[in-house]
Amino acid sequence: MFHTKDHKTGYLFDQGPFGWLGPRRKRLIDTSWAKLFREKILPSLPVNTLMQHYHLSQGAPTKELYTMLGVMVLQQMFDLTDEETVSQYAFNIQWHYALDITGESDAVAYLSPKTLWNMRKLFCENDLYKDIFDSSAAILATAFAVDTSRQRIDSVHIFSNMRHLGRIGLFVAIIKKFLVNLTRHHRVIFDSLEKERTDRYLSKKEASVFSMVKPSESAHTLETLGKDLFFFIERFKGNTGVTSMSNYTLLVRLLQEQCVVDGSIKPNKDVPSDSLQNPSDPDASYDGQKGKGYQTQVMETYSPDKDRLSLITHVVTEPAHTSDASALIPAITATKKRQLKPEEVLADSLYGGDANCEKAKEQGVRVLSPVMGKESTKGITLTDFGVSGTTVIACPEGNVPVFTKHKKDRYLAAFDPETCSACPHRNTCPAKPGKKGNYLRYDEKTLRIAQRRAYQKTADFREKYRYRSGIEGTMSFCDRKTDIKHLRVRGLKAVSFCAALKAAAANIFRATAFQNRKDRDQKAETMATSRVPGSTYGALARLIRRIRLIAVNNCYPGSYEPPNMAAMAA
Repeated sequence: MFHTKDHKTGYLFDQGPFGWLGPRRKRLIDTSWAKLFREKILPSLPVNTLMQHYHLSQGAPTKELYTMLGVMVLQQMFDLTDEETVSQYAFNIQWHYALDITGESDAVAYLSPKTLWNMRKLFCENDLYKDIFDSSAAILATAFAVDTSRQRIDSVHIFSNMRHLGRIGLFVAIIKKFLVNLTRHHRVIFDSLEKERTDRYLSKKEASVFSMVKPSESAHTLETLGKDLFFFIERFKGNTGVTSMSNYTLLVRLLQEQCVVDGSIKPNKDVPSDSLQNPSDPDASYDGQKGKGYQTQVMETYSPDKDRLSLITHVVTEPAHTSDASALIPAITATKKRQLKPEEVLADSLYGGDANCEKAKEQGVRVLSPVMGKESTKGITLTDFGVSGTTVIACPEGNVPVFTKHKKDRYLAAFDPETCSACPHRNTCPAKPGKKGNYLRYDEKTLRIAQRRAYQKTADFREKYRYRSGIEGTMSFCDRKTDIKHLRVRGLKAVSFCAALKAAAANIFRATAFQNRKDRDQKAETMATSRVPGSTYGALARLIRRIRLIAVNNCYPGSYEPPNMAAMAA
């Protein structure tokens, strides 16, 4: 049965059920993440997305669902195991305050690991974690008046909880896994196999040989493994009971990615980057620079003004081999739907291809990114010509074209051949001799790239683009606070779940620090404006000194002398 309680209506007294906290612990609570979570995040969690999975009136009541959604966030926020999460839920006062747990009975303040596991599975399978991140980002953006006009995007590599295998280890692990499952479900078929072949993978003594292969013997060992792989696939390809096994599917995938048709091993360069990396995590892939695993695309706001909160607005996890070039437009589209669209985005050169820049421009977004590749230094390029709009108006020497024309997106500028023949750059100039002059031919894409190259040499570009590196600090912050780069889970859905909630947790940590800094600044400003004026303050100070002198002369133990009037007069 669907069960929630009202977390939006406040309590009659300041702390409500937590009024027993002393002033010092109350101060700790008020300056921690718990207050922000209780007041802003908890009431806005999207519990309505769970309605379709529970009956509104029949069946045993669920745990309080606002609290359960909050636990999902807090577990990733502090990178806890299920056992640690259950313990914190039961005994941590800060968690009780943040989750608005006001009772002391087991029914309210206890959570079983099974319930936690079921809830997490429900979230992963139905992508409900996206709603948690979206709702928390939206509420913080509104509460702190976040300026979303300037944003930056980058990706962070994530390692799932899988072992990193070489090619030999990968073959052995998949074949062994297939044989183990074959013994469980089709024992008669397994017994019909050649014992010497199966013992290579199931006998501990025989299997240990694969971990001691010399580099000089690795090619021969791989060929043997490839032939065994091909044998098992061919042996059972007509048996529907075996071919329906998920492990048989992995055998076929491994053959397609790592071998040619007859089981011969492909060269390393021919193995695709989206190939299988470990049978325990079929969704993971390979990035040539960062290695095996996944990557998460992160977009956040930024501002030159330190009085603005930087907020992560977009998080998407994908296999490691996916190019960054495909991430920019979906990020802009997603933030646009949630009213968090940027007007200007800073990105690496991979994001800033010409096609992406044009698509972003259609949505009213300007992309600031270095142009891919290096500009030629051997001679003059289109960047060196003077351009007005799409028309070349002067060459690098200042000569004006004789005429210009264009057809569709292709343009031409013709220069006087006599003038060009006397030019010192004639041998390296892109304007080539033609019938009526020296022709400079170009298209709109070439012109846009040339204009971007010219702009990225300016001080204005450098001043704006220097803020792009700040997102590296965000990645480091997320990793230090939530350990986002090394997760305890496997599979794309589980990794996506963890990454999204850890990004939401990073937003909560940032917002808390921002609010505390803002409160300190306001307190300091209030104290500064409420000081006594200088002349009055000086008189008050002198009066206090005189009172102290009277006390010293009249009240010092063992002294019966009359007051020192000369000292008082001074």
